[in-house]
Amino acid sequence: MKNFFVSIVLLCIAGSSFASEQDVLMVRSTMPFPEAMSSLQNSIIEHKYTLSRVQRIDVGLEKAGFKTSRYRIVFFGKHDEMKLLTDSAPQIAAFLPLKLVIFSEGDETMIVALNPLHYDSATNKPEHTLLLKRWHNDIKSIMEDVRKEE
Repeated sequence: MKNFFVSIVLLCIAGSSFASEQDVLMVRSTMPFPEAMSSLQNSIIEHKYTLSRVQRIDVGLEKAGFKTSRYRIVFFGKHDEMKLLTDSAPQIAAFLPLKLVIFSEGDETMIVALNPLHYDSATNKPEHTLLLKRWHNDIKSIMEDVRKEE
C-alpha cells in the first residue's frame, strides 16, 4: 500500500514522465502535517515564489477505497521565469508550474518533488540549465527549511 502511494505521488509530480530515483528530491519532517504545510508555504513565499494553488489528492484516493492521510500538491513558480522558459522551450510547459507533494506518513510528514534538472534534457539550452539549477537549489532549500523547523 505504501508503494502505491509513493507511485501516485511520483505520477502526480512527474506528469507523463517517469521519474527515476536520482530525479526525486525528498525530505522527512517530524512536524505534524498542518504545521509542515504552513512552514512549506511560508518558505515558498520567502524564496520569492508565488503560490499558485494547493490541490487535495487524498479525497480521490479515499474515493477509490484507499485509506490515506493528508496528501496535497502545492503549485508554485515565478511567472517571468516560467514564461521565459516556455517561450523558448514550449515542450516544458506541461511540467510547470513547479510542484511539491506533501503528505503525512504516520507521525511524520514527507515532502517530495521532481528534480527540476530532470527537465534539462527536454530543453537542451545552457541558459535554461542555469535556471533549472537555481530551481533545484531553491526546492532543496525550501524542503530543508521545513525539515529544520522541527
